[in-house]
Amino acid sequence: MQTAPLAQPLELTTMRFIHAADLHVDSPLRGLDRYDGAPVERIRGATRQALENLVELAIQEDVDFVLLAGDIYDGEWQDFHTGQFFRGQMVRLGRAGVRVFIVQGNHDAQSVITRRLIPPDNVKIFSSRAAETTCIENLGVAIHGKSFPNRAVDEDFVPEYPEPVAGMFNIGLLHTSLNGRAGHDPYAPTTVDMLESKGYDYWALGHVHAREVVSEIPRIVYPGNLQGRHANETGPKGCELVSVDGSNVASEFVALDVVRWSQVQIDIAGEERLEAVGAAFRHAIEQIISAAPDQLHATRVTLVGATVLQDLESRMPGTLAAAVQAAAQDLGDADVWIEQVKVRTSAPVDRGAQAEREDAIGELVRLVDAICTDEAELSRFASGELGKLLAELPAEVGQEDLPGLADVEGLRALFLDAEATVLARLLSTRAPE
Repeated sequence: MQTAPLAQPLELTTMRFIHAADLHVDSPLRGLDRYDGAPVERIRGATRQALENLVELAIQEDVDFVLLAGDIYDGEWQDFHTGQFFRGQMVRLGRAGVRVFIVQGNHDAQSVITRRLIPPDNVKIFSSRAAETTCIENLGVAIHGKSFPNRAVDEDFVPEYPEPVAGMFNIGLLHTSLNGRAGHDPYAPTTVDMLESKGYDYWALGHVHAREVVSEIPRIVYPGNLQGRHANETGPKGCELVSVDGSNVASEFVALDVVRWSQVQIDIAGEERLEAVGAAFRHAIEQIISAAPDQLHATRVTLVGATVLQDLESRMPGTLAAAVQAAAQDLGDADVWIEQVKVRTSAPVDRGAQAEREDAIGELVRLVDAICTDEAELSRFASGELGKLLAELPAEVGQEDLPGLADVEGLRALFLDAEATVLARLLSTRAPE
């Protein structure tokens, strides 16, 4: 629980509200079917269950209202069962006396569901034509907001937000990238200085899927998305539970996700037996499970380090991944699904010595060194030969984990990884069975 005084202390009735964003209800989660044994239905149903958890929290905590800062749906997703489910959850809140205030984000703006589904009476969706204000007189709160009129909004909405209502607790509800956040489109860009200049007491932001407390006074918060949807959305996901009492604002993050994504890197340098790989994985995953024992843990594992096991992997690709999968099956009651095992190990090879050889092995090492140490050469190769190769890959081959052609460090790692595989095969180092 984090507490901060208001920028302008007010005599207010005590109130409580929830701030959430980026629900992406029924996000299609394309590509899961290609993973053997994936709990597809559980993962695809996770966004609904997380929303149900949000509604339960609002009712149990007897909050006065809920703020949803955009991206309720998922782009052009047109299944009206999705909309009816969301509307049903809003009706549940209405029956409990909880009002809901929504600004539509970039994904909502292009959603057929958004345009055609009539909200229940307890739900206020802010206009996309102009910023507007709704006041709740008995609570002494004024909520200001504006929805996206279309997906690609490149203007700053904040200057047109209304002035704060005197004597009230003022909340700005906004879907924005602020001044830019990695992995997120630069929509409705603005600055912290601009937000602070409005004189509001709380800014409820959406669009960024990682929780971030941008400022304490005034309190400016991204709650993150309600449910992680893939291996790059790791850790607890949920909402902000906010209490306002006189001159104090107290905010608490509450996890609501039902599938917890994680990424684990395991160093197996020097290991000589497959059993050690499984043991190292179990040690790492047990720490993650203990933090949330009731969750389904969807985990991406990356194995790194120089090991003689790389020779076995080179001769029988998938061996190391199978050792991790087997270890996951031995975890007892723990609910773990291994989304992917990425093998980034290398053979214990003295590259300097190999580079001096006057044969194909030496030529390979020298070529990789020449490319990886010259950024211009690396970029040229990436945009040329590698770019052509990637363009020719069939659509069913997943490319989400490949580095972008402008990602110099990622490309360098890709070259070294390929070199390690080729060297292991060429040198034929035997590993213990």
